[in-house]
Amino acid sequence: MVNREERSRALESWFGPHRFARARDWIRGTPGGLVVLALVVGAGSGSGAVVFRYLILAFTKAFTGRRDYSGAGHAAYGYAHGLGFWFVVLTPVVGGLLYGPLIAVFAREARGHGVPEVMLAVAERGGRIRPQVAVVKSLASAICIGSGGSVGREGPIVQIGSALGSTLGQLTRVPESRLRILVACGAAGGISATFNAPIAGVFFGLELILRDFEAESFGVVVLSSFAANIIGRAAFGSHPFLQLPAFQLHSPVEYPLYAVLGVFAAIVGVAFIRVLYGMEDVADRLWRGPEWLRPAAGGVLLGLVLLALPQLYGVGYPPLEHAIRGNYVVWLLLALLIGKIVATSLTIAIGGSGGVFAPSLFMGAMLGSAYGLGVHHLLPGLTSSAGAYGLVGMGAVFAAAARAPITAVIIIFELTGDYRIILPLMFAIALAAGVSNLLSHDTIYTLKLRRRGIDIMRGRGANLMQLIDVADAMQPLPLALASDTSLNEVIARLGDAPGDGLPVVDEEGAYRGTLTSQQVEQAMRENALDATAGELAQDVPALRAGQTLEDALGALLRARSGLPVVGGEDREPVGWLTHVDVLRAYNSRLQQGLEQARQQQPAPARGPTPGRVGGALARLRGYRVIELDLATSTPPVGRRIADIGWPPRSTILAIRRGDRTFEPDENERLERGDRLTVLVPADAADGLVDSITGDEHR
Repeated sequence: MVNREERSRALESWFGPHRFARARDWIRGTPGGLVVLALVVGAGSGSGAVVFRYLILAFTKAFTGRRDYSGAGHAAYGYAHGLGFWFVVLTPVVGGLLYGPLIAVFAREARGHGVPEVMLAVAERGGRIRPQVAVVKSLASAICIGSGGSVGREGPIVQIGSALGSTLGQLTRVPESRLRILVACGAAGGISATFNAPIAGVFFGLELILRDFEAESFGVVVLSSFAANIIGRAAFGSHPFLQLPAFQLHSPVEYPLYAVLGVFAAIVGVAFIRVLYGMEDVADRLWRGPEWLRPAAGGVLLGLVLLALPQLYGVGYPPLEHAIRGNYVVWLLLALLIGKIVATSLTIAIGGSGGVFAPSLFMGAMLGSAYGLGVHHLLPGLTSSAGAYGLVGMGAVFAAAARAPITAVIIIFELTGDYRIILPLMFAIALAAGVSNLLSHDTIYTLKLRRRGIDIMRGRGANLMQLIDVADAMQPLPLALASDTSLNEVIARLGDAPGDGLPVVDEEGAYRGTLTSQQVEQAMRENALDATAGELAQDVPALRAGQTLEDALGALLRARSGLPVVGGEDREPVGWLTHVDVLRAYNSRLQQGLEQARQQQPAPARGPTPGRVGGALARLRGYRVIELDLATSTPPVGRRIADIGWPPRSTILAIRRGDRTFEPDENERLERGDRLTVLVPADAADGLVDSITGDEHR
């Protein structure tokens, strides 16, 4: 297989070394280069969306004999391949036998709804996603949906497009800041081409994936969405992916009614989150067989659900349209609402691959239409038809589940193209998102990561700086300034100080602030020559000796100078900490880990780990720092560290467990959700998981 160095040499021989180097630097470091990369990612994700949709159609046709089985309802019984009554039960089992091994062998991150994996890659892994994820996710999700998995196609196409963007960025070796943007470009392009919703694609990429609305990010994500949408329209036409009738607001009386719908949508969205992860927990506790067989075994239960409600087969857009058009009665709408929550949760829990965006739209359509039928029956002259409430319900349930109100408003507006629905839509979505936030701290995407011990808003890896206290890194306290020190003396003292600032104390020795050269310079410009140190001191909080360096670093960045360290209740300074001291302590901890690793004797590799290599965090003299995520309950969860056969000369630097980070000993038993930071020889890093897998089954 051609490696990266061979590719680089081939390109240099073709273009010439100097021309190739200039082109490479232009791509990596200029705004124009980022624009080119964004357009390429958009074209790639748009093409990927087209291929993915055709794959779904092909597998659905192969399994059912129809382009979309959910639209046929009970009339389809007994007509697929002559299998009769049990056809719909057997189909998910056969599909599970196909995509289960595919995911287990080639890309475990392709399991589930995909978006959390992309969010994690952007937040903690510098945007790095393995290239094979795009291929495996395409095939696995298409087979899952085609064989009856009651999931959506947006999660897979987001992961596919993001993997394409990440792969292109890694090939061109762009900085991590740009690699993250390319991942968001891929996600936006996938949504844009799949739903013919270019604006919603942009806000999905920015609001959910990148969580950044800066000008540079916004501009290139727009370009990527634009390029993808052109390709999507060329393949599928320019009409919306759902054909929905126009609706309008009949009376101001409807605003309170839409507000009540927003509250109901919040309850449904939170219920969906709870049922989804509750079913995953039940499946984890009950299943004791190999992971590759789990989708097939669980497919029997999914098939029984589809037997009762065939409208839940696959993505389910035809039944959604029927609901909006008023073709279903209330009891069927409520049955489909509850059934979709169960079917989607079951599909994900058994190891299926697909998104939760389309199911949330489906649930919202059923909820809103049922609610609309009720209020229209009570107030026929003052309310719109049930379909208008169904449209608003679609956006409100998604906003409640994903906590992405901007994307929710835009996607529904682009589906209808009707501005008259925008006010009740915004009103209900804002209420749904707000009430959902009160009912649940996490969204349907972030809860998957929090269950692994990861807070996506701040990153929850096992950070070595969480192991080091301020007291271990601080330096001796420089001679403090008294509050009444004159400006001339302050200038002289700062000139002799080891850093850019000095602590200021009162007559009792208690800390009162920090004085820096910038403040002194400002006082001189303002001609405040009679000012004292106490008057000029910046009121910034001192550090505590027991704080971790992770907490201290944020305070140092805000202060832009060194900070004193106080010891007790009397707030008397006992030390001084600067950015350099933090780096010195961090480097010392890494060197300590290296020495521990080098002193270890080689041992036979044994013992499995369910973790995934999250990516190299650093390279240190032939070593790499690797992050392992114990995301499942399979071995080595429950085993002692000493009983697991790590590669020779490896050492575990830290474990993140919930909100706590600690340095383990060899008797520590690993738990589900642990995140390990492991120092590994570079030649064993890439194959770390494979080299230590299999001991439990030998």
